[in-house]
Amino acid sequence: MIERYTRKAMGDLWSLENRFAAWLEVEVAVCEAWAELGRIPAADMAAIRDKAGFDVARILEIEETTRHDVIAFLTAVEERVGPPARFIHLGCTSSDIVDTAGGLLLGRAGAMILETIDGLLTVIEDLARRFKGQLMIGRTHGIHAEPLSFGMKMASFYAEFSRHRERVATATEGVKVGKISGAVGGYAHLDPRVEKIALARLGLAVDPVSTQIVQRDRHAAFFTALALLAGGVERMATELRHLQRTEVLEAEEGFSKGQKGSSAMPHKKNPISAENICGLSRLVRTNSLAAMENIALCQERDISHSSVERVIMPDSTILADYTVARLAGILRNLKVNPDNMARNMMASYGLFYSQRVLLALIEAGMDRQKAYEAVQRVAMACWEGRTSFPEAVRADAAITAKLGAAALDALFDPGYYLAHEDLIYSRVFGPAS
Repeated sequence: MIERYTRKAMGDLWSLENRFAAWLEVEVAVCEAWAELGRIPAADMAAIRDKAGFDVARILEIEETTRHDVIAFLTAVEERVGPPARFIHLGCTSSDIVDTAGGLLLGRAGAMILETIDGLLTVIEDLARRFKGQLMIGRTHGIHAEPLSFGMKMASFYAEFSRHRERVATATEGVKVGKISGAVGGYAHLDPRVEKIALARLGLAVDPVSTQIVQRDRHAAFFTALALLAGGVERMATELRHLQRTEVLEAEEGFSKGQKGSSAMPHKKNPISAENICGLSRLVRTNSLAAMENIALCQERDISHSSVERVIMPDSTILADYTVARLAGILRNLKVNPDNMARNMMASYGLFYSQRVLLALIEAGMDRQKAYEAVQRVAMACWEGRTSFPEAVRADAAITAKLGAAALDALFDPGYYLAHEDLIYSRVFGPAS
């Protein structure tokens, strides 16, 4: 992924040098396992520990001839270690190293993403608590529906991202798997104890039955979890974009000193951060399809998955980390406008009370369809005439024949819509909320 969308820690994880370092970590762990079982003499194991290393430039130079990156890597390491290097890669095939290192790197990337999600959840919870009770109009199909609080809107996102976190955590555990089982997974030239010892050292689970590779359904689950996370990022970013529309302006992204919104129009303050992460989220979802295509490989393996993963492993994890962090940054600096929320609530002339009137008429004994028609008739007249719905209801003979003045007054209390806010918060944040 380009540097513009890469946070340093995650970018460093996927550097070529760190990739080779993960391979070396696996190779040394396998050697340690052989040494524990008595296959590698102590002096040779000490030399491997002391001297095993590599130079990226040298690996790339060798690969120009070998056209095989693992062999180039092993050759470069052997040049440094000397004679004891004969024990490195003992009984292994390339995928033992590459796939096990992949489990290491994806596990570490997943842990970083989980930490970033935790940061986002903290910011969302803060907004939910600060704006509990702050009424605003809810919208369905882009049209005024009924009121809710801005805090409840944030609580909804908190609950969703908690689910995303759970899925990413589960998928990360599922991909923290390695295999040191040889060319077709049958341990022909290996001892299964080597795999168990080496993977325990690396903090990875043993794939119960591998072929020449770790099966790619694990990876597809991981990238699908990231895709769902990206869907959540885009859902929230899309909502923030709507709230920043000139006609709405219930919330605004931070706008720093010296920032410019348009090369042509000096007045512009555009929702560029929210738009940016909407676009990047689409890449993460697209990459999950490539991960699913990687599941169906030929027989015990082919390498059609390899080229795909060189792209999607770094790109999807980098973008997931970046978009979640940038979303947290938007929310951390979000300007919330309660006055505009109050103004917008009344922009539809109190029509959001329509269901309350409908239900009150039904409870007073009116047939549901007749009650619906009576309320709709008043509501449509108010919309077309731009007049107050509560006042029109009080003036309508068919409605007042069923509902007295006191009953009508009780219907037009906006606080009614927050009656169960505490219950919702307790479900999301726990009983103390």
